[in-house]
Amino acid sequence: MSIVAEFSVKADDFALYHALTTAPEMIVEIERVVATMEDRVMPYFWVSGDDHEVFESAFREDESVTNAAVIDEVEGARLYRAEWTKNVESLVYAYVELGATILHAIGRAENWELRMRFDDRDALSKFQSYCAEHGIPYELTQLKAQEQPMASAQYDLTPKQRETLLTALESGYYDVPQAVTMGELAAQLGISQQALSKRFHAGHKNLIRSTLTISHPDDE
Repeated sequence: MSIVAEFSVKADDFALYHALTTAPEMIVEIERVVATMEDRVMPYFWVSGDDHEVFESAFREDESVTNAAVIDEVEGARLYRAEWTKNVESLVYAYVELGATILHAIGRAENWELRMRFDDRDALSKFQSYCAEHGIPYELTQLKAQEQPMASAQYDLTPKQRETLLTALESGYYDVPQAVTMGELAAQLGISQQALSKRFHAGHKNLIRSTLTISHPDDE
């Protein structure tokens, strides 16, 4: 059974520390990570905030990345492609060597928060042992087995919440104008309107938290 782990890493122990501390108002969010044929780890990441010029100047001098290029710019946020250097490859070693997947990563001046999926507890144990042996500090904040389908587990949705949101979408509840009322949708699902409202509230909260932030046990 696969394991999803969330942990925090101090910014100076991971990537883009120089750039993030030079422009502390900026936020970096990794979109996806690609392992190339040469086992180089190439991240794609969005940078948002009001100090793009300061960040980019420091970014060019940051020793944790190389071969950086701007790919896109949307609503003031810039998408970059780069290669991580040896300075951070030790931590992301799990991506290439253990087959782990980076589901979410957000970097700020103080720290990075990451969510990763490991194939099983053995892979997670190997990753933890590797970090201990190489003096790579991190704080594990949440650990859970993936007991639901990927779409539910990745976005922290219960099966009922996922069913409710998908049924609402397919029935036109989110259309403008609405194709179905909350009362009609509740009847379709065989629950009360109050129960439907609670499912919406919990489902939307979990969906937003899992896609726009990285959750912590204290948030539960």
